[in-house]
Amino acid sequence: MAGRRGKRRVMSEINVVPYIDVMLVLLIIFMITAPLLSQGVKVNLPKASAKPLDLKPDETPVVLTVTADGRYYLNIGAHPDQPIDSRLVVATVAAVLKLKPGTHVVVRGDRDARYDSVLRGMVLLQAAGAPSVGLETNPNNPPRVEITGKS
Repeated sequence: MAGRRGKRRVMSEINVVPYIDVMLVLLIIFMITAPLLSQGVKVNLPKASAKPLDLKPDETPVVLTVTADGRYYLNIGAHPDQPIDSRLVVATVAAVLKLKPGTHVVVRGDRDARYDSVLRGMVLLQAAGAPSVGLETNPNNPPRVEITGKS
């Protein structure tokens, strides 16, 4: 019996702990680098003959209004007629999208608003989790063209 005690059995199991550690490190690396690769605002640009949104009778889209002086207004919340801070825009829209994930999100920019103000509003909506952002237009009011100087 003493001879049997000296022999060891060959271990036929694979130690997977190091593989799990490597997998988790790679997962963290991909989670950090993925947002850095896709910077920018994703917008579905409307065509020349834009169609109105297909809204159900009880559905109200989230509308972020950008005024000519760059202030933001949301059509939802306690005071839709008062300007809203950018952090509050993100928090409010994120809460609405969490409760109703299919809610349409629209930016309504004044024609005299600066481009960067409207773009900043779209970035805020993207940060709130909006998968796509629409731009509201007025088809009955063509863009004005101002010609200055002499030809």
